[in-house]
Amino acid sequence: MFTPLLVFISALLEKTPHPSPGPDEAVVDKTTFHIGSRKSQLALVQSEQVQAQLTKQHADLDFPIVTMSTLGDRVLDLALSKIGEKSLFTKDLEVALSDRRVDLVVHSLKDLPTVLPEGMTLGAILKREDPRDAVVMSEKNQGLTLATLPKGSVIGTSSVRRIAQLKRAYPDLEFMDVRGNLNTRLTKLDNPSGPFSALILAAAGLIRLNWSHRISEYLAPSISLHAVSQGALGIECRADDAETLELLRPLNDRDTVLQCLAERALLRTLEGGCSVPIGVNSWFVGEERGPRELKLRGVVASLDGATALYAEHGVRVGWEAEIEEEVAAELGRKVARDLLEQGAGAILKELTKGREVIGAAAT
Repeated sequence: MFTPLLVFISALLEKTPHPSPGPDEAVVDKTTFHIGSRKSQLALVQSEQVQAQLTKQHADLDFPIVTMSTLGDRVLDLALSKIGEKSLFTKDLEVALSDRRVDLVVHSLKDLPTVLPEGMTLGAILKREDPRDAVVMSEKNQGLTLATLPKGSVIGTSSVRRIAQLKRAYPDLEFMDVRGNLNTRLTKLDNPSGPFSALILAAAGLIRLNWSHRISEYLAPSISLHAVSQGALGIECRADDAETLELLRPLNDRDTVLQCLAERALLRTLEGGCSVPIGVNSWFVGEERGPRELKLRGVVASLDGATALYAEHGVRVGWEAEIEEEVAAELGRKVARDLLEQGAGAILKELTKGREVIGAAAT
Protein backbone atom coordinates (compact mmCIF):
# COMPACT_ATOMS: atom_id res chain seq x y z
CA MET A 1 0.00 0.00 0.00
CA PHE A 2 1.22 3.50 -0.79
CA THR A 3 2.69 5.29 2.22
CA PRO A 4 2.47 9.06 1.61
CA LEU A 5 4.85 11.87 2.50
CA LEU A 6 5.56 11.96 6.19
CA VAL A 7 9.35 11.86 6.31
CA PHE A 8 10.88 11.72 2.87
CA ILE A 9 9.28 14.74 1.14
CA SER A 10 11.37 17.12 3.24
CA ALA A 11 14.45 14.99 2.75
CA LEU A 12 13.94 15.10 -1.00
CA LEU A 13 13.04 18.77 -1.43
CA GLU A 14 12.91 20.86 1.72
CA LYS A 15 15.74 19.07 3.54
CA THR A 16 13.85 19.47 6.79
CA PRO A 17 14.90 16.99 9.52
CA HIS A 18 12.24 14.74 10.97
CA PRO A 19 13.26 13.86 14.53
CA SER A 20 11.37 10.94 16.01
CA PRO A 21 9.97 11.27 19.52
CA GLY A 22 12.51 10.07 22.08
CA PRO A 23 11.73 7.80 25.02
CA ASP A 24 10.81 10.80 27.16
CA GLU A 25 8.76 12.51 24.44
CA ALA A 26 5.45 10.70 24.41
CA VAL A 27 2.90 11.95 21.88
CA VAL A 28 0.25 14.11 23.54
CA ASP A 29 -3.26 12.71 23.28
CA LYS A 30 -5.00 15.79 21.87
CA THR A 31 -8.65 16.26 21.01
CA THR A 32 -8.40 19.65 19.25
CA PHE A 33 -6.21 20.46 16.24
CA HIS A 34 -6.23 24.07 15.07
CA ILE A 35 -6.12 24.71 11.30
CA GLY A 36 -4.38 27.88 10.12
CA SER A 37 -5.81 29.67 7.08
CA ARG A 38 -5.66 32.94 5.21
CA LYS A 39 -8.82 35.05 5.47
CA SER A 40 -9.76 35.12 1.79
CA GLN A 41 -12.91 33.33 0.67
CA LEU A 42 -10.93 30.84 -1.41
CA ALA A 43 -8.50 30.08 1.42
CA LEU A 44 -11.40 29.49 3.80
CA VAL A 45 -13.18 27.19 1.35
CA GLN A 46 -9.98 25.19 0.94
CA SER A 47 -9.43 24.99 4.70
CA GLU A 48 -13.04 23.93 5.19
CA GLN A 49 -12.54 21.12 2.68
CA VAL A 50 -9.61 19.84 4.73
CA GLN A 51 -11.59 20.34 7.94
CA ALA A 52 -14.47 18.26 6.50
CA GLN A 53 -12.16 15.42 5.49
CA LEU A 54 -10.49 15.31 8.89
CA THR A 55 -13.82 15.50 10.72
CA LYS A 56 -15.21 12.65 8.60
CA GLN A 57 -12.27 10.45 9.55
CA HIS A 58 -12.11 11.57 13.18
CA ALA A 59 -15.58 12.48 14.42
CA ASP A 60 -14.35 12.50 18.02
CA LEU A 61 -11.86 15.33 17.36
CA ASP A 62 -12.32 19.06 16.79
CA PHE A 63 -10.65 21.01 13.97
CA PRO A 64 -11.36 24.74 14.42
CA ILE A 65 -10.06 27.13 11.75
CA VAL A 66 -7.89 30.09 12.80
CA THR A 67 -7.68 32.85 10.16
CA MET A 68 -5.01 35.50 9.64
CA SER A 69 -3.70 37.90 7.01
CA THR A 70 -0.37 37.30 5.28
CA LEU A 71 2.17 39.70 3.82
CA GLY A 72 0.81 39.00 0.34
CA ASP A 73 -2.68 39.96 1.53
CA ARG A 74 -1.49 43.22 3.06
CA VAL A 75 0.87 44.51 0.35
CA LEU A 76 -1.42 45.13 -2.63
CA ASP A 77 0.23 48.19 -4.21
CA LEU A 78 3.09 46.22 -5.77
CA ALA A 79 3.08 43.55 -8.46
CA LEU A 80 4.07 40.13 -7.16
CA SER A 81 7.09 40.13 -9.46
CA LYS A 82 8.40 43.30 -7.77
CA ILE A 83 8.43 41.80 -4.28
CA GLY A 84 11.55 39.91 -3.25
CA GLU A 85 10.00 37.93 -0.41
CA LYS A 86 9.24 34.34 -1.53
CA SER A 87 6.96 33.51 1.41
CA LEU A 88 4.35 36.16 0.64
CA PHE A 89 1.33 34.02 1.45
CA THR A 90 2.86 31.57 3.92
CA LYS A 91 5.26 33.22 6.37
CA ASP A 92 2.69 34.57 8.83
CA LEU A 93 0.94 31.21 8.92
CA GLU A 94 4.26 29.46 9.56
CA VAL A 95 4.98 31.79 12.47
CA ALA A 96 1.66 30.77 14.02
CA LEU A 97 2.59 27.14 13.40
CA SER A 98 5.98 27.59 15.04
CA ASP A 99 4.38 29.38 18.01
CA ARG A 100 1.93 26.45 18.36
CA ARG A 101 -1.10 28.69 17.90
CA VAL A 102 -2.11 26.29 15.11
CA ASP A 103 -1.27 22.64 14.46
CA LEU A 104 -1.53 22.55 10.69
CA VAL A 105 -1.80 25.08 7.87
CA VAL A 106 -3.63 24.70 4.56
CA HIS A 107 -1.84 26.26 1.59
CA SER A 108 -2.42 26.53 -2.11
CA LEU A 109 0.69 24.48 -2.78
CA LYS A 110 1.80 26.80 -5.57
CA ASP A 111 2.29 29.52 -2.91
CA LEU A 112 4.51 27.37 -0.71
CA PRO A 113 8.28 27.79 -1.25
CA THR A 114 10.22 24.61 -1.98
CA VAL A 115 12.47 25.25 1.03
CA LEU A 116 10.45 25.24 4.25
CA PRO A 117 11.51 26.83 7.54
CA GLU A 118 13.50 24.64 9.88
CA GLY A 119 11.25 22.29 11.80
CA MET A 120 8.39 22.42 9.25
CA THR A 121 7.30 19.77 6.78
CA LEU A 122 4.59 18.91 4.29
CA GLY A 123 2.26 16.49 6.01
CA ALA A 124 -0.02 15.90 3.02
CA ILE A 125 -0.72 16.86 -0.58
CA LEU A 126 -4.39 16.46 -1.47
CA LYS A 127 -5.91 15.37 -4.77
CA ARG A 128 -5.38 18.04 -7.38
CA GLU A 129 -8.14 20.14 -8.89
CA ASP A 130 -7.89 21.19 -12.57
CA PRO A 131 -4.44 22.83 -12.81
CA ARG A 132 -5.05 24.78 -16.02
CA ASP A 133 -5.20 28.55 -16.42
CA ALA A 134 -8.62 29.89 -17.38
CA VAL A 135 -9.94 32.98 -19.16
CA VAL A 136 -12.81 34.94 -17.62
CA MET A 137 -14.28 37.43 -20.09
CA SER A 138 -16.00 40.69 -19.22
CA GLU A 139 -19.72 40.88 -19.95
CA LYS A 140 -19.19 42.85 -23.16
CA ASN A 141 -16.82 40.18 -24.52
CA GLN A 142 -18.91 37.10 -23.83
CA GLY A 143 -18.58 34.60 -26.67
CA LEU A 144 -15.07 35.76 -27.58
CA THR A 145 -11.74 34.08 -26.93
CA LEU A 146 -8.26 35.49 -26.47
CA ALA A 147 -7.68 34.80 -30.16
CA THR A 148 -10.74 36.82 -31.24
CA LEU A 149 -10.48 39.80 -28.86
CA PRO A 150 -9.89 43.16 -30.57
CA LYS A 151 -6.29 44.34 -30.87
CA GLY A 152 -5.18 46.24 -27.78
CA SER A 153 -7.63 44.54 -25.41
CA VAL A 154 -6.37 44.63 -21.81
CA ILE A 155 -5.95 41.31 -20.00
CA GLY A 156 -5.65 41.35 -16.20
CA THR A 157 -3.21 39.03 -14.45
CA SER A 158 -0.64 39.33 -11.67
CA SER A 159 1.41 36.41 -13.04
CA VAL A 160 4.55 37.10 -15.05
CA ARG A 161 4.49 33.43 -16.04
CA ARG A 162 1.16 33.91 -17.79
CA ILE A 163 2.16 37.22 -19.37
CA ALA A 164 5.42 35.85 -20.74
CA GLN A 165 3.69 32.91 -22.42
CA LEU A 166 0.59 34.78 -23.63
CA LYS A 167 2.62 37.56 -25.21
CA ARG A 168 4.08 34.91 -27.51
CA ALA A 169 0.69 33.52 -28.47
CA TYR A 170 -1.25 36.82 -28.57
CA PRO A 171 1.17 39.69 -29.33
CA ASP A 172 -1.69 42.13 -30.07
CA LEU A 173 -3.09 41.99 -26.53
CA GLU A 174 -2.08 44.23 -23.63
CA PHE A 175 -1.50 42.98 -20.09
CA MET A 176 -2.08 44.83 -16.82
CA ASP A 177 -1.39 43.80 -13.24
CA VAL A 178 -4.44 43.06 -11.11
CA ARG A 179 -4.13 42.19 -7.40
CA GLY A 180 -6.54 41.20 -4.67
CA ASN A 181 -8.57 38.11 -3.89
CA LEU A 182 -10.79 36.51 -6.52
CA ASN A 183 -13.84 38.53 -5.51
CA THR A 184 -11.89 41.79 -5.83
CA ARG A 185 -10.47 40.89 -9.22
CA LEU A 186 -13.83 39.80 -10.60
CA THR A 187 -15.38 43.04 -9.34
CA LYS A 188 -12.74 44.99 -11.26
CA LEU A 189 -13.49 42.95 -14.38
CA ASP A 190 -17.24 43.50 -14.04
CA ASN A 191 -16.87 47.28 -13.69
CA PRO A 192 -18.28 48.65 -17.02
CA SER A 193 -15.85 51.57 -16.91
CA GLY A 194 -12.88 49.42 -15.93
CA PRO A 195 -9.94 48.70 -18.23
CA PHE A 196 -10.13 44.91 -18.36
CA SER A 197 -11.49 42.87 -21.27
CA ALA A 198 -10.67 39.58 -19.53
CA LEU A 199 -8.80 38.05 -16.61
CA ILE A 200 -6.53 35.02 -16.52
CA LEU A 201 -7.07 33.00 -13.35
CA ALA A 202 -6.40 29.52 -12.02
CA ALA A 203 -9.29 27.27 -12.96
CA ALA A 204 -8.99 25.45 -9.63
CA GLY A 205 -9.89 28.50 -7.58
CA LEU A 206 -12.92 29.29 -9.69
CA ILE A 207 -14.11 25.69 -9.50
CA ARG A 208 -13.67 25.52 -5.71
CA LEU A 209 -15.75 28.69 -5.31
CA ASN A 210 -18.46 27.30 -7.62
CA TRP A 211 -17.67 29.97 -10.22
CA SER A 212 -16.82 27.61 -13.07
CA HIS A 213 -19.70 29.18 -15.03
CA ARG A 214 -17.53 32.30 -15.32
CA ILE A 215 -14.85 30.41 -17.26
CA SER A 216 -14.94 31.40 -20.92
CA GLU A 217 -11.93 29.39 -22.07
CA TYR A 218 -9.39 26.95 -20.68
CA LEU A 219 -5.82 27.55 -21.82
CA ALA A 220 -4.20 24.48 -23.33
CA PRO A 221 -0.63 23.57 -22.29
CA SER A 222 0.49 24.52 -25.79
CA ILE A 223 -0.51 28.11 -24.93
CA SER A 224 0.21 28.38 -21.20
CA LEU A 225 1.99 25.90 -18.94
CA HIS A 226 0.55 26.29 -15.45
CA ALA A 227 2.33 27.22 -12.21
CA VAL A 228 4.19 24.61 -10.19
CA SER A 229 1.70 22.66 -8.04
CA GLN A 230 -1.23 24.76 -9.30
CA GLY A 231 -4.55 23.20 -8.26
CA ALA A 232 -3.05 21.20 -5.38
CA LEU A 233 -3.49 21.83 -1.65
CA GLY A 234 -0.54 21.27 0.67
CA ILE A 235 -0.84 20.89 4.44
CA GLU A 236 2.15 22.09 6.44
CA CYS A 237 2.81 21.08 10.04
CA ARG A 238 5.64 20.80 12.53
CA ALA A 239 8.07 18.04 11.61
CA ASP A 240 8.16 16.67 15.16
CA ASP A 241 4.37 16.60 15.57
CA ALA A 242 3.84 12.87 15.14
CA GLU A 243 0.17 12.99 16.09
CA THR A 244 -0.75 15.58 13.46
CA LEU A 245 1.37 13.81 10.84
CA GLU A 246 -0.54 10.60 11.49
CA LEU A 247 -3.87 12.43 11.11
CA LEU A 248 -2.78 13.87 7.78
CA ARG A 249 -1.32 10.69 6.30
CA PRO A 250 -4.59 9.37 4.75
CA LEU A 251 -5.24 12.68 2.97
CA ASN A 252 -2.37 12.21 0.52
CA ASP A 253 -3.23 11.54 -3.12
CA ARG A 254 -0.52 9.42 -4.70
CA ASP A 255 -0.68 10.77 -8.26
CA THR A 256 -0.75 14.37 -7.08
CA VAL A 257 2.17 13.71 -4.73
CA LEU A 258 4.31 12.38 -7.57
CA GLN A 259 3.38 15.19 -9.94
CA CYS A 260 4.03 17.91 -7.37
CA LEU A 261 7.28 16.32 -6.23
CA ALA A 262 8.54 16.48 -9.81
CA GLU A 263 7.30 20.04 -10.35
CA ARG A 264 8.66 21.36 -7.06
CA ALA A 265 12.03 19.70 -7.65
CA LEU A 266 12.21 21.50 -11.01
CA LEU A 267 11.39 24.82 -9.35
CA ARG A 268 13.91 24.36 -6.57
CA THR A 269 16.68 23.40 -9.00
CA LEU A 270 15.97 26.55 -11.00
CA GLU A 271 15.87 28.54 -7.73
CA GLY A 272 12.68 30.23 -8.83
CA GLY A 273 9.59 31.33 -6.93
CA CYS A 274 5.90 31.82 -7.60
CA SER A 275 6.53 35.22 -9.27
CA VAL A 276 8.90 34.14 -12.05
CA PRO A 277 7.96 32.91 -15.54
CA ILE A 278 8.45 29.20 -14.91
CA GLY A 279 5.62 27.00 -16.15
CA VAL A 280 5.06 23.24 -15.99
CA ASN A 281 2.72 20.50 -17.05
CA SER A 282 2.84 16.94 -15.73
CA TRP A 283 0.75 13.92 -16.64
CA PHE A 284 0.72 10.13 -16.63
CA VAL A 285 0.84 7.84 -19.64
CA GLY A 286 -0.40 4.27 -19.19
CA GLU A 287 -2.95 2.33 -17.17
CA GLU A 288 -3.80 3.60 -13.72
CA ARG A 289 -2.95 0.38 -11.85
CA GLY A 290 -0.12 -0.76 -14.11
CA PRO A 291 3.38 0.52 -14.82
CA ARG A 292 3.09 4.08 -16.05
CA GLU A 293 5.24 6.91 -17.26
CA LEU A 294 5.22 10.25 -15.47
CA LYS A 295 5.87 13.04 -17.97
CA LEU A 296 7.01 16.56 -17.10
CA ARG A 297 7.32 19.55 -19.40
CA GLY A 298 8.77 22.86 -18.25
CA VAL A 299 9.26 26.34 -19.65
CA VAL A 300 11.30 29.39 -18.68
CA ALA A 301 10.37 32.51 -20.64
CA SER A 302 11.58 36.09 -20.78
CA LEU A 303 9.16 38.74 -19.56
CA ASP A 304 8.69 40.20 -23.02
CA GLY A 305 7.81 36.78 -24.42
CA ALA A 306 10.60 36.99 -26.96
CA THR A 307 12.41 33.94 -25.60
CA ALA A 308 10.96 30.71 -24.27
CA LEU A 309 12.98 27.63 -23.40
CA TYR A 310 11.23 24.25 -23.17
CA ALA A 311 12.29 20.84 -21.90
CA GLU A 312 10.39 17.59 -21.50
CA HIS A 313 11.30 14.20 -20.04
CA GLY A 314 9.53 11.16 -18.65
CA VAL A 315 10.19 8.36 -16.19
CA ARG A 316 8.57 5.02 -15.37
CA VAL A 317 6.88 4.88 -11.97
CA GLY A 318 5.56 1.92 -10.02
CA TRP A 319 4.08 1.52 -6.56
CA GLU A 320 6.97 1.56 -4.08
CA ALA A 321 6.33 4.84 -2.32
CA GLU A 322 9.71 6.19 -1.28
CA ILE A 323 11.49 4.88 -4.36
CA GLU A 324 8.92 6.34 -6.75
CA GLU A 325 8.93 9.71 -4.99
CA GLU A 326 12.69 9.95 -5.38
CA VAL A 327 12.28 9.00 -9.05
CA ALA A 328 9.69 11.75 -9.49
CA ALA A 329 11.90 14.33 -7.81
CA GLU A 330 14.83 13.35 -10.01
CA LEU A 331 12.61 13.81 -13.07
CA GLY A 332 12.04 17.41 -12.00
CA ARG A 333 15.74 18.00 -11.51
CA LYS A 334 16.47 16.48 -14.92
CA VAL A 335 14.04 18.81 -16.72
CA ALA A 336 15.47 21.76 -14.80
CA ARG A 337 19.05 20.85 -15.74
CA ASP A 338 17.98 20.66 -19.38
CA LEU A 339 16.52 24.18 -19.13
CA LEU A 340 19.66 25.51 -17.45
CA GLU A 341 21.82 24.03 -20.19
CA GLN A 342 19.70 25.96 -22.69
CA GLY A 343 20.34 29.25 -20.86
CA ALA A 344 17.45 29.51 -18.39
CA GLY A 345 19.76 30.79 -15.67
CA ALA A 346 20.43 34.04 -17.51
CA ILE A 347 16.70 34.70 -17.96
CA LEU A 348 15.95 34.11 -14.29
CA LYS A 349 18.89 36.24 -13.14
CA GLU A 350 17.60 39.17 -15.18
CA LEU A 351 14.23 38.93 -13.43
CA THR A 352 15.72 39.59 -9.99
CA LYS A 353 16.71 43.11 -10.95
CA GLY A 354 14.47 45.91 -9.72
CA ARG A 355 12.64 43.92 -7.07
CA GLU A 356 11.73 45.52 -3.79
CA VAL A 357 12.54 43.22 -0.92
CA ILE A 358 9.80 43.51 1.69
CA GLY A 359 10.38 41.96 5.07
CA ALA A 360 9.25 42.34 8.65
CA ALA A 361 8.95 46.12 8.37
CA ALA A 362 5.94 45.67 6.13
CA THR A 363 4.03 43.41 8.49
